[in-house]
Amino acid sequence: MDQQKKDKIPVQQLLVPNYIRYTGRVLSRISPFVASRFAAQLFLTPFKYKLPDREKHMDENSNQLKVDIPRTNREIMIYEFGNSNKKVLLVHGWSGRGTQLAKVAETLKAKGYSTISFDAPAHGKAPGKKTIMLDFIDAIHLLDEKYGPFSAVVGHSLGGMATLRAVKEGLQTKKLIVIGTANSITHITQEFVRNLKMNRKIAERMKAHFDKKFDIDMDSYSGAVSARAVKIPTLVIHDENDVDVEISSAYEIHKALENSELHITKGLGHRRILGDSAVINKITTFIAV
Repeated sequence: MDQQKKDKIPVQQLLVPNYIRYTGRVLSRISPFVASRFAAQLFLTPFKYKLPDREKHMDENSNQLKVDIPRTNREIMIYEFGNSNKKVLLVHGWSGRGTQLAKVAETLKAKGYSTISFDAPAHGKAPGKKTIMLDFIDAIHLLDEKYGPFSAVVGHSLGGMATLRAVKEGLQTKKLIVIGTANSITHITQEFVRNLKMNRKIAERMKAHFDKKFDIDMDSYSGAVSARAVKIPTLVIHDENDVDVEISSAYEIHKALENSELHITKGLGHRRILGDSAVINKITTFIAV
């Protein structure tokens, strides 16, 4: 399957094996409760994949170290790329890794910046099988304490949502860039079960389960909710053909932000947007100005 065809298929449909989707459909008919728990376990389980060639240079030329997150005792892998006092934090998305924004990192390095990124728990080289956005937020705060303040933070997809929340919680940075970032947690759960060929009631049960498990309303972590508390200049980037996160999320987040610039692309989808030269130029220019 070529890249253009892949861009038109949501990542859950690409990565989740057919037998798992079949199991989900059967459980939906037999027991919605069991089906919701089955879906919840899948929802917390990122997929790991072979390191793409485009990320190998950053992987081979970065200083890497494993660090524990004190609050949860989860372990992350940190990537230190470049050597400059002007530091930018890069936050990958679900099933990504610390080198996912390699092309952004390489361009920033050429312009005199260094980047800090990480494999979230259960991602990339970090141990574990399950994780949740709260782990991403904890990692961001840890890296802020260790390396901050950052000149800018760039977050992709779930990483963008986690970054918006971290800024709301006190992360200090001059600029913020979010790419392909979703707005609503509820909508994410609905899209997830839809891609598994399960019904909306399963999504509602799964969301309620997470609310109870973590003793919070997960929708309070939605992108636009956090964005209302973000005052720093923010660049919102989204592709109108993104099949993983609907373009409406970008408009909703942009509207909620106090100081925002919206940049819409076409034909790049959810993943190729990270390697597009025009997008990267937009990001680096926004940071430098």
